[in-house]
This record gives sequence, C-alpha cells and structure tokens, in this order.
Amino acid sequence: MSNVPVNRVGFSRKTIECKESRIGKQPIEVPSNVTITLGGQDLKVKGPLGELSLVYPREVKVDREDSFLRVRKTVETRRANQMHGLFRTLTDNMVVGVSKGFEKKLQMVGVGYRAALEGQVLVLSLGFSHPVRMTIPDGIKVNVEENTRITVSGYDKSAIGQFAASIRKWRPPEPYKGKGVKYVDEVIRRKEGKAGKKK
Repeated sequence: MSNVPVNRVGFSRKTIECKESRIGKQPIEVPSNVTITLGGQDLKVKGPLGELSLVYPREVKVDREDSFLRVRKTVETRRANQMHGLFRTLTDNMVVGVSKGFEKKLQMVGVGYRAALEGQVLVLSLGFSHPVRMTIPDGIKVNVEENTRITVSGYDKSAIGQFAASIRKWRPPEPYKGKGVKYVDEVIRRKEGKAGKKK
C-alpha cells in the first residue's frame, strides 16, 4: 500500500500596522484659568464656566506636561488608535468648554413659527395644535432673539448639541419651501415641487 503525500494547507499571517492618529498626537493647551486634576484614568477639568470629568479607557492615558495635556496610547491595537483620536478631541472640548464655552444657533422658518422663554422652559410654536414646552437642562443657557432665532450655549459641547438637536427634531426643515427649524449654518438641499398639468 503506497502512501500518498498530503500537502499541508499554508496559513499566512498579516501584520496590522497601526498608524499614529494625526489628531491624537496633537498637544492640548491648558489656559491659566483652568484647573486640571488627574487620578489614574480619571480627569477633572474646572474653569470659570463650570466643571467636567472624563474616564479614559485602558487603551489610552492622559499626561500633564507643564501647560499642556497629551493623550497617549498604552497599547498598539486598532481600537487604541481609534480611541486615541476620539479621547483627544473629547479632552480638548472639555478644556475649551470650561474656559470659553460653546454655542449652537438655530433659525425658525415658517409662518407663525416663534419661540419664547418662560423661566427655564423654552416654548415653541411650530404649527401644532398646542405649543411645545421644553425644560432647559442645568448647565445650558438659551437665548431667543426676534422670536425666531435660538442660541443654545454652555460649557458641555455634547449636552449643547443634544439639546439643539432635540429642538430641531420637532420640526426638521422640509426640502421644498425650507420651512422648519434649522441650524444657522445648515445647508438644505431644496427640491422642486410637482408642476401642474399642462392644458
């Protein structure tokens, strides 16, 4: 009985090269009016406008170098590379937020659309049978100009964006006449309405 040689199946390993994040490697300047508290993977940032905290995943860490913060990777993996850029951006938003603040501006377009403030409640008239009442979260300020322009400001960029999005969600701008609630810098792609039948 003859033995027939069996060819072994070959496996090739491909090394994944993790490139350094261009955003992640940039240092974050800390203004003189901002206090930084580091404790392990926890960071607390306190400034004239408020205080924010952030817990870092094990793939990255933050170091203090004089008047700068640097976010560094602790391991070389694809996830670490993703976390590097993300948490550098979140850290920078915290520092800028407590020192300078952020704002988001919205514009109401439509007949009868208007906004008003009643204490800590934003009242929106958007063509419904009843006005929309939205309680303003702590740490966020809302200003209404000319009954149609709304400015949401504060020190937490994420909370500002979320509250502004919740305002817009009640009446998103439609593509035909542009009616609705839109961001001031938002570009709406307009559509042409259906043309009437030719006689």
